[in-house]
Amino acid sequence: MIDIGISKMALIGAVALVVIGPEKLPRVARTVGTLLGKAQRYVSDVKAEVNRSMDLDELKKMKDTIEGAARDVQTSVQTSASEFEQSIAGSPDYSASSLADEPYVHYPEYKHPKKNWRVKQGAMPQWYKARAGVRTKALSGAARVARYRPQKIN
Repeated sequence: MIDIGISKMALIGAVALVVIGPEKLPRVARTVGTLLGKAQRYVSDVKAEVNRSMDLDELKKMKDTIEGAARDVQTSVQTSASEFEQSIAGSPDYSASSLADEPYVHYPEYKHPKKNWRVKQGAMPQWYKARAGVRTKALSGAARVARYRPQKIN
């Protein structure tokens, strides 16, 4: 990086003051600051992109090794399964009719539970609610006061 000390900064500031002038110097300094900020953000974005691409390459390599290991396991399982099938087929105890002699186990068919079974079983009929005076509709406070207010006698 560029090694700029305080003395070099003071010299650059003095030259800028003489060349640019005291009226335009704050605006130029602000512009230079924004441009430096944009440059730093651009450099950090490029660094982040490079890091992401390196991580992506590492992940691709890891994926390839895992896929290779999975293929190896799959082939070994298939070969051992085929060897097992051949050893079973060659044995005298194995026959297709021996599987048919096994007792058949019958499992009951799945039955969906009724959703609101308890609510439906405990529900009172509407006619009973009306006769017993059970409140079925909610009243607001003002409606309740109006309903139960004593009537004026004339």
